[in-house]
Amino acid sequence: MTLRDMNIGGQAKVIGLQKGNKAYRKKLLAMGLTPGTEFSVTRYAPMGDPIEINVRGFALSLRKNEAAPLLIKRLEQ
Repeated sequence: MTLRDMNIGGQAKVIGLQKGNKAYRKKLLAMGLTPGTEFSVTRYAPMGDPIEINVRGFALSLRKNEAAPLLIKRLEQ
């Protein structure tokens, strides 16, 4: 599952990162999106991009294509 599949208010956990753009994967890790990290989707921009998530106590906005390498698992509510 990827971030673009999530709804507002949904909670998920990062389970890994896809292989690919190594430099951007490092940026995602530096922003705190490491495997095992839980987050919630706060809101979408009016046109649907970017997405704002709440991770580790702060708001983080990501474009959908930037978040594509994230592999996530939806958490039950």
